[in-house]
Amino acid sequence: MQKNARSIRRGGIPRKAMKIPDYSAIQSENNTTEHNELDEPPSLSLTLEDSLNTACSGELLPVRPVKRPPSRILRKQFIFRATPAEWNDWQWQLKNRIQNYETLSTILTLSAEETDAIKTNGDNLPLSITPYYASLLDKTNPMHPLRRAVVPVRAELCRSFGEAEDPLGEDADSPVPGIVHRYPDRVLFLVTDFCSTYCRYCTRSRMVGRSSACHGGTSNWEKALNYIEANTGIRDVLLSGGDPLTLNDDALEWLLLRLCRIQHLEIVRIGTKVPVVLPQRITSRLARMLKRYHPLWINIHFMHPEEVTPETSTACTRLADAGIPLGSQTVLLKGINDDVDTMKELYHRLLKIRVRPYYLYQCDPIIGSGHFRTSVKKGLEIIKGLRGHTSGLAVPNFVIDAPGGGGKIPLLPEYVLGRYGDEILLKNYEDLIFRYPDSSLKRRFEEQVH
Repeated sequence: MQKNARSIRRGGIPRKAMKIPDYSAIQSENNTTEHNELDEPPSLSLTLEDSLNTACSGELLPVRPVKRPPSRILRKQFIFRATPAEWNDWQWQLKNRIQNYETLSTILTLSAEETDAIKTNGDNLPLSITPYYASLLDKTNPMHPLRRAVVPVRAELCRSFGEAEDPLGEDADSPVPGIVHRYPDRVLFLVTDFCSTYCRYCTRSRMVGRSSACHGGTSNWEKALNYIEANTGIRDVLLSGGDPLTLNDDALEWLLLRLCRIQHLEIVRIGTKVPVVLPQRITSRLARMLKRYHPLWINIHFMHPEEVTPETSTACTRLADAGIPLGSQTVLLKGINDDVDTMKELYHRLLKIRVRPYYLYQCDPIIGSGHFRTSVKKGLEIIKGLRGHTSGLAVPNFVIDAPGGGGKIPLLPEYVLGRYGDEILLKNYEDLIFRYPDSSLKRRFEEQVH
């Protein structure tokens, strides 16, 4: 029987010194997809039944029936010449991610804005797009929403009022490298600075993508874990970065096992965009491994309904079938998803693949983000356009992560209009006014009765 996090805490696995495994997500050229899929870490071997099921099922994901360049067309272009097995291998996707003007210009017809930004990018957030996600981009339209999110433009080089490298003040709340401790009972654990695809509005653009292709070292992991162990008030750890799911299975499992051995921890969460930009990473083997470490939650960064493809749906289904609750965190972006119809379609598609809309974020004021940021009023209009017009499951919390380290502040449209005597005046989704008797009126009535 496979051991889960509960049995690990009870001592089901001998407590011994744990050596950090190889950190790199990019394996050597000799590792084939079959090898990566079938070999479990030595400490957690598969049952015979699981091994047979994995060997027979395969890991190829379906091809999308879309009009824009489907993955099979991009896969066959001279720039990749990939076999189906290679295309569906997540490590092949990482090795062949698009990182320069020469490669991107063979896939997209770049505008002058895009060309100038890529060629003069300097020390800004690097360019990186997986071949899979590139297959979703419109070849000729620079205003295509997915394309705008990952291809640089000149506006990134402009600094607007109120923008900062670290607008959320994370560095000030970092007691040890890799840990952000802002709230009393939970911490953010930045386990890597690497992503397979870099969103141009990334909150941590000051730090991600700065290491080598192999992500750098893991010297800070032990310091971070020791800090969590020493602070017994911490009950919740959020693994983020970068993207934790770009770690290889051994490194990710090592982290989860170490966290499960900390007695006062109750839950672990993972923040990721991998199911969206690199769905090939969500293998059956990964899902089986994650299932051992419940309670585990995953929040996925979805931005637009066109990201919900058959590949992404398959990835989310694997995670949900492993018993992992899935949420979505969406950043509100001007000209990309800042209207009710787009958001409603996205959230409806997510619910069908068992992903609950969790947060709608006002875009953080990082340097060069002015062309992405909407007014706060726009976010309130979207929530108002969703509330009552679709199921409550499809309505996220609209939040601003307050600059300077104030944390997440939820915002709502004006539903409470005030008081009228002992009644509260409320406005519903149709702008109709209703009265609700406040508790003070109830107490006064009861006193008169008795």
